[in-house]
Amino acid sequence: MFRDIATIVADKCVNPETKRPYTVILIERAMKDIHYSVKTNKSTKQQALEVIKQLKEKMKIERAHMRLRFILPVNEGKKLKEKLKPLIKVIESEDYSQQLEIVCLIDPGCFREIDELIKKETKGKGSLEVLNLKDVEEGDEKFE
Repeated sequence: MFRDIATIVADKCVNPETKRPYTVILIERAMKDIHYSVKTNKSTKQQALEVIKQLKEKMKIERAHMRLRFILPVNEGKKLKEKLKPLIKVIESEDYSQQLEIVCLIDPGCFREIDELIKKETKGKGSLEVLNLKDVEEGDEKFE
């Protein structure tokens, strides 16, 4: 169970400076350093989310951002964009053609709140599409 929790944490998190994922072994070592003990009555995912909070105090770690695309009706889109701004980490692109289309990065913890806000405000006319569950850098690191 300890290893399962470490695997979930490694899968969901990145180093905020490099945007690269941590290895399971490094997460296991960090869990031992904070003296984390497994609770058999809780699910591994719940415990992994708790571990992430505890590890944030000791090391540079954050949840990998999700990449989303919103397609919103133009008339409601501008008002809704202002309500969404505090929940969005980075706006990658915006397109005002027939509809407002925004591609952005968010913290995964905000997904449900954003989804509910779009459904409520657009009365079903707006759509939300997950482009990438986790935005991480892949491949070898380049030194110059």
